[in-house]
Amino acid sequence: CAPLATGKALSDGALEEYDHLWRSLGGAMQPDDPVLVLRDYHAENLLWLPERARLARVGLLDFQDAVLGHAAYDLVSLLEDARRDVPLPLAGAMIDRYCAQAKAAARSFDAEAFRFAYAAWGAQRNAKILGIFARLAVRDLKPHYLEHIPRVWRYLERDLTHPALHDLKDWFDKHFPPGIRHRKLQPKDSAP
Repeated sequence: CAPLATGKALSDGALEEYDHLWRSLGGAMQPDDPVLVLRDYHAENLLWLPERARLARVGLLDFQDAVLGHAAYDLVSLLEDARRDVPLPLAGAMIDRYCAQAKAAARSFDAEAFRFAYAAWGAQRNAKILGIFARLAVRDLKPHYLEHIPRVWRYLERDLTHPALHDLKDWFDKHFPPGIRHRKLQPKDSAP
């Protein structure tokens, strides 16, 4: 995403620092009890099946990349959907609801650890999406993905407000200053 957003590639030192920051968070992001994570869990991949009852009324598409992972990941995918705005109050209410139900199901549920994982996995996912959408626009000549980049930046900025992600936030502020994040991008903006 850097060449498209800033006009130049990141230096080797910046990339090494980025990798180090994520590795330093890695252990804290791992789940105690892994669950099935679809990884592409968003509105376009959910089907309403009114002829069915209860949870079976929701069908799933695009689950071939499922892995074992953190329970926060699919909630992030749904509440930080790259293709649609999810209002912060609604997202907050859904996170609160998830935490309340998880606590009721297992007294040992740690809501603060879950909220950290939500922010960290959200930041990781949104950073990845920025790169994927930039690549799709430039390399694959699909410029319509650029319209979603400002939304993804907003989600990433929200995730980076978690205190444990302060160093990662500083890295993004240094290499992607806030003033350039929300400008309208064009594929011609990228450096060769």
